[in-house]
Amino acid sequence: MNRKISRRDFLKVAGAGLGALAFKPFNVDAYYERLYSPKRLPQFPAADIIGRLVDDTDIRSRPSPIDANGVDTSLAVLKADTLLPWTREVVGSVPALTNQKYLQTEQGYIWSSRVQPTRNLPNAPIMEIPGGQPGFWAEITVPYVELTLEGAAASPWLKDHYDYQFPPRLYYGQVVWIDRIRQNNGFTEYRWNEDANGHGYGYGAYGEFFWFDGAGAKILTDEDVKPISPNIDPNEKKIVVNVTYQTLSCFEGNNEVFFCRVATGKTLDKYGEPSDELATPVGDMLTHWKIVSKNMTAGDTQAGYSTPAVPWNTFIHGDGIAIHGAFWHNDFGERRSHGCINVTPEDAKWIFRWTTPYITLQQSEQRMTYPEHGTIVSVKEMKA
Repeated sequence: MNRKISRRDFLKVAGAGLGALAFKPFNVDAYYERLYSPKRLPQFPAADIIGRLVDDTDIRSRPSPIDANGVDTSLAVLKADTLLPWTREVVGSVPALTNQKYLQTEQGYIWSSRVQPTRNLPNAPIMEIPGGQPGFWAEITVPYVELTLEGAAASPWLKDHYDYQFPPRLYYGQVVWIDRIRQNNGFTEYRWNEDANGHGYGYGAYGEFFWFDGAGAKILTDEDVKPISPNIDPNEKKIVVNVTYQTLSCFEGNNEVFFCRVATGKTLDKYGEPSDELATPVGDMLTHWKIVSKNMTAGDTQAGYSTPAVPWNTFIHGDGIAIHGAFWHNDFGERRSHGCINVTPEDAKWIFRWTTPYITLQQSEQRMTYPEHGTIVSVKEMKA
C-alpha cells in the first residue's frame, strides 16, 4: 500500500526548510514585512554535507518512481529549500535519464538531481569596508542566507518570488559584490549591490540592494582567483566537452588534469520534439570573456529565465554561451540548460582559475580581442 506520511512527520522532515509554507495561506502584509525585516542565519542541520531541495520534490518509499506492482512510491512532496542531512546515495531507477542516484534519508529516498549538496561554513564578518576600497566580493558558504530588500522590487526573479510566495535568498556557491556594512539588531549585515556599485560587474542586473547576515559569506581573497598551472604554455591548455556523455575534461598537452560532469543545452522543445534552439554549439571555441559573477536574464515571461549572482563565468561563444556554476540543480549528466555549460560552483571556480585570460579580484572581469585568444574549448558530439 502506498503509505502517506503524517503532517507532523512532514514538518519534521522539512525542518529548516519551507515545508510549513504548504499549510499557511498567503498574507501580503506579512510577506512584505518579512521582505523588509532583518534576518539572522537560521539553525541548519548538523551534518558535514547538507542537501537542499532545489524545487518541490517527492520523497519516496524506494529509489524508484514506482514499485514492483507499478504503484507510485511518493510519500509526500517536500517544498523547495527543505534541508536534509546528506547521508549516502544509492543507485535506483529513473526511466530515460542518466542520473539514477537517490539520496537516502531516514524518511525515504529523494532523486539526487533535485538536491544541491551544500555545507554550513559560517564566517566571522568584518565590521567595515577595508579602507580605500569600494567594496569586496563574497561567496555564500552556508546552505542559504535570507535577504532583506532595500528599496523597491525591480527584477523578474524577485517578482516571481512574490508571485510564488517564496522568500528571496542567496544560495551556497553564489558570489556577490558587497558595498556596505552595518550593525543591525546585534549582528553584522552586508549589503549586496546587484549592480556592483556601478563598476559594471552586474551585467543584466536591475540595480537592487539587499542586506543579509554577513556570517553567511566568505570574503574572497587573491588566493580564490589565483591562476592554476600558470607556468604551462596557454597554447597547451585545452578543454574538451562531450555533449553526448555530458562530460568536461581539461588537458595540459596530452595529460587530463581535470574532469567533471556537465549539463549542456536542451535538444528537445517543450513538446518533446527535437530542437536546436537551446542546444550548446558544437565546434572549437575560445575563452574570451571571464567575469566573477553575473546576472543571467534572457527571454520573456513565457520562455525566459532570470537568475542573479551566477558564479565563475567563462564565456566561450559570442552568443553568450559560458561555462558557469549552477546552484539551482544537481542535474549534471543531463541536457537541461539554455545553451550554457552548467557545472557545480566548485568546478566552475577551478575552470575559471585554470583558463586564460587570468583574472584578479581588482579586475573582476576581463575580455580578450583578436588576435589575442584564450583557452581552446572543443565541444564535441558523438554521432550514432
